[in-house]
Formats: sequence, C-alpha cells, structure tokens
Amino acid sequence: MVYSIFKQTDRQRVSDGEIVPILSGCETAKKLLVIICPQFGDFDSLEYAWWLQREQKQLESQGLVVRMVGIGDRSSGQKFCEFTKFPAEWLFVDSHAELHSQLNLYSGLSLKLPSFSTDQNAWLNLILMCAGIGSPGTLREVFRGYKGDRSAPQLIADEEIVNAKPLPPIAGSFFNLAGGSGFQRPFELATLRLRNMAEVIGNWQTYVPDLTYLTQRGGTFLFDDQGVLLYEHRDRGILGFAANMSQPLSFLTQV
Repeated sequence: MVYSIFKQTDRQRVSDGEIVPILSGCETAKKLLVIICPQFGDFDSLEYAWWLQREQKQLESQGLVVRMVGIGDRSSGQKFCEFTKFPAEWLFVDSHAELHSQLNLYSGLSLKLPSFSTDQNAWLNLILMCAGIGSPGTLREVFRGYKGDRSAPQLIADEEIVNAKPLPPIAGSFFNLAGGSGFQRPFELATLRLRNMAEVIGNWQTYVPDLTYLTQRGGTFLFDDQGVLLYEHRDRGILGFAANMSQPLSFLTQV
C-alpha cells in the first residue's frame, strides 16, 4: 500500500526543477529508503540529512538508494542541500504536504484560538510542541543533546571546527574537556542543533515559505528490491525522526 503510493507520486525534483516520479532511478536498488520530512527548515529534516551524509559511503556500499521529500518550495530545497550537502537529485518538494496526508502522518498539535490568526495558531502549536505538549519525547531528546549520550557515537571530529552563532568557532577537541572522546559528549549535539537553528533563522523566509505546515511531522520507510515494506517509523513529535535517536540509522542493519 505505502509503496504503491510512492510509485504513483510525482513531485518537483530539486536538482533540475522537473516534475518526475519520486522513485525514478530506483529500479535497480537493492534496498530503497524513502524519507518524508517536515519543513526543510525543521530541526528533524536538517538533523536527518546530517546523519545520512555522515553515513553516505556506507549506505551506497550496501546498494541502498535514498529518496527524500520535504515541505517547502524549490528554493527551500536548494538552500537545504547547500547547507546539508544532501544530494539535490535525491530530494523532492511537496509544497502542500499532500503526500504526508496520503500517508496519514502526524500533522502535529492543532489547537486553534479564535482570537489568533492562522499563522499565530501555527506558532502557538509549534511552541507548545517544543515544550513537549502533543510531542512525546521532545524534552527528553533536547536534554540528551546537552547532557551527552555514551550510547551514541562522537559527532564532531577533534579537528573539525563548528560555527554555531552566537558562539565563537568551536573545535571538536573542545568537547573532550566534558568527559573524553569516542561517544556523544555533553553539549556536542546541542551545538550542532544550535548551528542548524542559526542557519534557519538567518534564512527563515527561504526555508519556511508557508507556516501552514509548521507542525507537520514525517516518516521513514524502507523497502526491499521487490517493494516489500521492511521497516517504517512514523514521527510522533519534534526531534523524534527515529526510534533510536542515539543511533538514528541503526534500523538499516536490523532488518
């Protein structure tokens, strides 16, 4: 059922602006990973793309083909690729979250105060979700970003320099002072998230051209070479794009 929806879906491809099937070029894939993202400027979208880039060579060596669909317009998608280095030929645009609706993905908190405009209600619901209301697991995940996680890998190489305004440039080796290396150190993930936030706020109109879908969540779907669904994850809250946020791509080796 899910595969057939993807098979019949055409969307604008970010690389060339053409309207093509989102599964074009996937015919010989040993496994197919389809990621339906929230807004391109959403924390989850940016962080997911970071993990995919981190593991790109390993994924390609396994014959895995990736397709991602996000909410925005082509300019949003181009900015997303520029920042994350995610391949533009793998990325598609769904301006009105129609595919999200077809897949019955969680649209997020939907409170409506009569005295608020549509945009104001969208912001209200997003703020409440960031506080964990209608967004299970979000606060726990935020705190994990600050306190560190010994079950997660080291995220920033010692020689890497991270620019996360308003902080000064930070070398990866700096986080060793918080307890060592070889695992996710305290404040390491929070720093990467701060970098993402600074990028989006500085380019807000590009990343989020329409506030209507500000709270919309996404999902992950893995298929074999026959289109059989091997794994799915439907996001239930902000910073919940994986069942195991310490190792977001671990499901690829478990099916």
